[in-house]
Amino acid sequence: MKNNPVNDGAISENFEGIGPVTNRMVLARAAELALIDGRSPSEVLPGDIAAAKHELAGESETDRQDDLLDSIPESKRWDPVPGSEGHETPGAESEDMDDEGRSEAEQLVDQGSEEAEHDRMLQAAEEAGKIDRQQK
Repeated sequence: MKNNPVNDGAISENFEGIGPVTNRMVLARAAELALIDGRSPSEVLPGDIAAAKHELAGESETDRQDDLLDSIPESKRWDPVPGSEGHETPGAESEDMDDEGRSEAEQLVDQGSEEAEHDRMLQAAEEAGKIDRQQK
């Protein structure tokens, strides 16, 4: 369950808001991911599209882990303490905090860092492509 995620469904590029995520944006991001992985932007794999949707939608890694865990039959899930009934932990302390206990500011910093890392990887992949073309 998400508690008031920051900018849910809206992203920014170079700190300028560009609105809700569209299919065109997902495909463009998937092409960038393919380029970063050393493939042509036209060689987009289903995993690239899934990763692009994940990045652009802003869902946390915890949400993906929960989805994976939910897909496994309950009888096959690992029980860390056999016989333990466990207990539910309280949600985020504040509306401004996410499920991982990060404040709104921490979430924004993480989003900015991830976007900067993506931009650096894309630039490196583009530069490598230019060098390869020049050598041929």
